[in-house]
This record gives sequence, C-alpha cells and structure tokens, in this order.
Amino acid sequence: MTEMNSEPLKPPVWVDTKLVLDRAAADFISQPRVSVDTEANSLHAYREQVCLIQFSTPNTDYLIDPIALTDLSVLAPLFSNPNIEKVFHAAEYDLIGLRRDFGFTFANLFDTMQAARILGYHCVGLDRLLGEKFDITTDKRHQKADWAARPLKPDQIHYARLDTHYLFDLRDLLEAELRQKGYWELAREDFSRACGPDEPKEKSNGGAYWKRFSARKDMNTRELTILNELCLVRNEIASRLNRPPFKVVEDDKLIEMARCTPAHEVDLAGIGLSGRQINLWGADMLRAVQRGMDAPLVTRDQVKRPNDAALKRLDKLKKWRKSVAEKIGVESDIVLPKIYLNMLAENPPKNVEELKIAMAKSPWRFGEYGTQILNLLGG
Repeated sequence: MTEMNSEPLKPPVWVDTKLVLDRAAADFISQPRVSVDTEANSLHAYREQVCLIQFSTPNTDYLIDPIALTDLSVLAPLFSNPNIEKVFHAAEYDLIGLRRDFGFTFANLFDTMQAARILGYHCVGLDRLLGEKFDITTDKRHQKADWAARPLKPDQIHYARLDTHYLFDLRDLLEAELRQKGYWELAREDFSRACGPDEPKEKSNGGAYWKRFSARKDMNTRELTILNELCLVRNEIASRLNRPPFKVVEDDKLIEMARCTPAHEVDLAGIGLSGRQINLWGADMLRAVQRGMDAPLVTRDQVKRPNDAALKRLDKLKKWRKSVAEKIGVESDIVLPKIYLNMLAENPPKNVEELKIAMAKSPWRFGEYGTQILNLLGG
C-alpha cells in the first residue's frame, strides 16, 4: 500500500466569478495534466445538468460552480488540447454531461476506472481503489446529494475535492501496472475512443410509453395505450416541476394503473398512490386512464431482428470473448467491446484486410485477437 502525506489538505479554491475562473483556466493550461470530475443532479431534476466541476493540479484543488457561471468557454481549449492529459475516473458520464451542457470536445484523457477494468480489478469504484491503494476513506452518502443546491455543505465540498485530489497518484500506479502486463497500448486505444462523440441514444426521460415499455410481453396493446397516456401526463408534470418522473409517480404504479384502469381516487389509493400524489395529480391520472381506454391502439415497437446467420455469428463471438475474458480475468467487453461485436456479426470481414479496417481504432485488439476472430467468422 502506498502511504499518502498525512498533513491536512489545504482548502480548495471555490470558483464562482469570471476573474477566478480565468485564473484557474490559466493554471490548467500551464499544466502537463489535470484531473477532472463532475457532479450532476439527475436524481433531483427533470432537466439534468452539471452542477459542479472539480479540477486538481499538483498544487491546487478547484471547485467550479456552473450554476453561478454562465460561460465556461474559457475551459474549452483545455479539454481539446492534445498536449494536456485529462485524468478522469469513469469518464463516460462526465464527458456526456460536459458535451451536453457546454459543447466541449476532448483529446488526451486517462480513465482510471477503465484502466482498472483492463487490469482485471473486481472492484473499480473510486472509493474502493482509494481505500485499497492509499487507505483513504470517502463518504459515499454524497453520491446522491442534490448538487444544484447552494450553498454546498462543508462535507460535500470535501467529498467533491477527493474525487480529483488523488487521481494523479492512482493514475501513475495504474499506468505502471498496465505497462508491466503489456496492456498500455490497449488502454490508450480505449482512452482515445472515449474522446470521440457520444453514440446517439434516444432520450427516454419518462415520455412516450414506447421509449421504455413497448417491449413488454406481459401487457396487451390496450394496456400499453393507457400506459402511454399515463407516461405523457407524468412527463408533463415532471417537466413543469423540474422533477425526475419517478418522483412524481413510480413506474410500477403506472403499470398497475394501466392494468387495473382506476376510475376513482379510491382506486388510486388501492394501487398504492399516496394521499399527496392523489391530491396533486390524481385527477390528471384518472383522465389519462380514460383517454387511453378510448384512444386508438398504439403499435408495438418492432425491433429489427438480425438475420439467422448474423445471430449465429454474434453467438459465436460472445462465447469466444467470454472464454478469452475468463482466461485473463477481465470482463468480456475488455476483450471485444460491444461496438465491434455487433459490427463484425452483421458485416463479417472476408479477409484480414477488411478486419483490419473494421478494427482500425483498436489495432492492439486486432493484433492480439484478429486471427482468432477471422477464423471464428470463417474469413
């Protein structure tokens, strides 16, 4: 175990004015690397937003307040600079929020969680890694805090700064292990791929029923039609209140309403809605049920099914990567990420050149597993 300096940490710099932000940005851009994390309010708001951005340099921890600062464009050159490494832990969620809210683009990152996964660590949460490597304890209670609320409590501030303060030390330990095991180039490929644009995903924040429920085989189309109306009215309420849809009415209660078709408030109570929910939104829910009973039936989403040959190839690839993953002690997607799994199953390469092109963004995997994959697919 690596021993850390036991001296008390100096207070982080709170950044909520343009002057302090400009000074912080100047510090960041002068560094060879910075560590970064974000906190958002997804459990407390309909419209999720980044509520805090934490940075650390070797000498200073910074907490940037995006709620007080309306323009963070001064940070864009830092994130896009290929000569400054940005160290994250579990970067995917942070990058999604930073792209969505501020339009940042990214180059040169190191993700300590992905590094730990490549190395076969069973527990890759930051709290577990900091505890194992540095005997540091973090308070996980704040993971679900409302980070949009101001002022932040002192223990929230301490928790937030710990998310970046020790990342340099953790990063360096993990790089050494990656190099020792011959996985450094693999990790660099995954870090580089993470810098690319997000894969397009449909937002399903409690809106139309088919975004979340249409694949259910245990509901008939009339029930799904009613459920659609219930989801729409819940979504409208949640949007108006800026509250997560599940904090208006839970999914399981919507499903029960769609099945039982309540006509009166007493029926809603029987389903399990609280008196407050019934008082505030009961009438809206009952009207939605009635609309669903009278509306034309919805059409189930038809998921495009791959042809039988593609499904057989997919099954072969899954079994192969699981076997390889078990031998080297990692999760299956470390051997072959899902993006390649589906692409190769649907468009099998005919020869080594085609496979090399298909796996151009992961030459390490092509070199390590290309022959096995090609033989498996009959190329």
